[in-house]
Amino acid sequence: MIIIGHPWIDSQKFHKVFSIEDIKQVAPQDIVLLEPLVESHAYAKYCKDNAIEYGVVVNNLENAIYANALSASYMICEEDTALMIQPIAQEYLFDTKVLVLIHSTKDISKLARNGIDGVIFDKAIIG
Repeated sequence: MIIIGHPWIDSQKFHKVFSIEDIKQVAPQDIVLLEPLVESHAYAKYCKDNAIEYGVVVNNLENAIYANALSASYMICEEDTALMIQPIAQEYLFDTKVLVLIHSTKDISKLARNGIDGVIFDKAIIG
């Protein structure tokens, strides 16, 4: 299981971006974070075309499929959405990892039991 933002584990930071200029300002060791794909698909394509690692917030299965097709490294979603997306991601061998935004360590075990790829703490997100 991927765990991002836990104080015991070194991990990359995710930077919310709202423009191509914002994307260019993110350090290479960090990850660009795009808001819902419907609003940021042009930025996703830019990241894909320029081999920039990025994650995207997804709210439904259709956007998850697009995020994977656009080579997102991560999709971040709420628990209910992740529980719907994860089996499809496994069936189709998505390269994009499904992360659930969490605020407490007690959520990790439950999400692991449900086979979710990983979790991200809100403090790992800048912006």
